[in-house]
Amino acid sequence: MAEFTAKDVMALREQTGAGMLDCKKALIDADGDSNKAAELLRERGIAKAAKRASKIAAEGIVASRVEGGVGALLEVNCESDFVAKGDKFHALVEEVLKVLVAKKPATVEELLSLDMGGKSVDQFLQEQTGVIGEKISVRRFKLYESAGLIETYIHLGGTMGVMLNFACTETEETKELAHNIALHVAFAKPQYADASEVSAETIEHEKEILKKEVMNEGKPEAIAEKIVLGKIKKFYEENCLLEQKFVKDDSITVKELIANVAKHTPIQLKEFCFFVMGQGIEKKSEDLSEEVAKQVEAMKK
Repeated sequence: MAEFTAKDVMALREQTGAGMLDCKKALIDADGDSNKAAELLRERGIAKAAKRASKIAAEGIVASRVEGGVGALLEVNCESDFVAKGDKFHALVEEVLKVLVAKKPATVEELLSLDMGGKSVDQFLQEQTGVIGEKISVRRFKLYESAGLIETYIHLGGTMGVMLNFACTETEETKELAHNIALHVAFAKPQYADASEVSAETIEHEKEILKKEVMNEGKPEAIAEKIVLGKIKKFYEENCLLEQKFVKDDSITVKELIANVAKHTPIQLKEFCFFVMGQGIEKKSEDLSEEVAKQVEAMKK
């Protein structure tokens, strides 16, 4: 059997952009010769995917799936908005979601290594990169397991996704409440569930900034400190979900909205999350003619 190390496999992956298992098999078939292995990967049709390895996948969608008490929120990226809106891309995301919910991996790396009918998720994405013609990558996911109610909301075809986990019995009333709060999260984008989740360091940092801001307005330090306390209260109201004014009725908070239902149907918000597609990814500027040519080519497939 050919002799090579894990570092050799990693080096070939970095060189070609091919999946780990494909690189390992190519090295075996090439008796450990990395140059020959790279050629074998090209011959096996993985070169098209490899050419995309250095591309920035800054488009894509956020998608969700709830099944058997397990909920998943997943972001998968590609290179162009045109591909992100296509049926092929949406179909492959659904396939990854099925594996995610069924096998509940802890990390993206673990997800990519999972089997999906004789091939790993990583191999599947490499193949789809070749079919679609753009780099495809799983960026992040969140899993919730619940004996209660998991609610998800996907905004505008995948530009944003929300997932919430409630401890409750599923009824029409709790489902309506969960849906309304999911819509609220998409609109208000809270950073915390309640004040208990905000670290002392975060609050102290916020106080320092606010105090300087108030004193720069000419207020004495003693008065500035009192003003800051009021502003911290507003910080909680703006950033903590349960303290926020409900988007459909600003006369009540989300906490009060839940409490009104809980009077006769016990329900508690346990956790929530949301992904904004592409947030934090640096997008690559692209010549318009190149983008048009890409779209025309994609339409031929």
